[in-house]
Amino acid sequence: MINMMVKLVRHTPEPERTVAMSARLCYSPIGAAQLEEKISDEQAANLVRKLVSMGHLSTLEHVTFTFAIEGVSRVLTHQLVRHRIASYSQQSQRYVKEHDFETIVPASIASKPEAKAKFDKLMTEIQAMYDEFIALDIPAEDARYILPNATETKIVCTFNARSLLNFFSLRCCTRAQWEIRALANEMLRQCQAVAPVIFENAGPTCVSEGVCHEGAMSCGRLQAILAAKAKAEQKQ
Repeated sequence: MINMMVKLVRHTPEPERTVAMSARLCYSPIGAAQLEEKISDEQAANLVRKLVSMGHLSTLEHVTFTFAIEGVSRVLTHQLVRHRIASYSQQSQRYVKEHDFETIVPASIASKPEAKAKFDKLMTEIQAMYDEFIALDIPAEDARYILPNATETKIVCTFNARSLLNFFSLRCCTRAQWEIRALANEMLRQCQAVAPVIFENAGPTCVSEGVCHEGAMSCGRLQAILAAKAKAEQKQ
């Protein structure tokens, strides 16, 4: 069993001060460097909260977060790269030969011995066929056509904070596919550790906006949030 590994390897230093300084610059006669010196951490936090609550998110694009991700499937990365306002560098199956490829196994398969046995058998057969093709001097870029979506891959991705808020609103939702949802939740956890104000209300829209767009397919989380809020208000 291979585990997902996610690491926030780089991010803009002092991301919240950067956002606040950028916002202040729009209405100030002095330059960004001077503004940065004048803004306290408390002022920066308050301004960032105001910007996010008002939906004025353009200044969030000045801060970026780079993640190194391993132990995920090509099912996941096919979904991930659909988030177009980001940069990606993925391990190439054209140049890296998959002589002993790992696979990501869904719990629905792993939990059923008969299904898991059939899955493993098929992966073994694919590996043998792949190795045979390589031995026949078929280029790796062509041999890879038989590899499954379950094949483990590695990817580096860089998002700006505004794009991340959108990513989290879609992929932290319980309606998102399980693997990318696990990735999004871990990315959010690491972002909150370094930029707690920017991401304090990040997550699915029931958390970030107080609304659910899933209609009849809603998981019911919004109703639970609203009920808890009403109960807290009654105690006050």
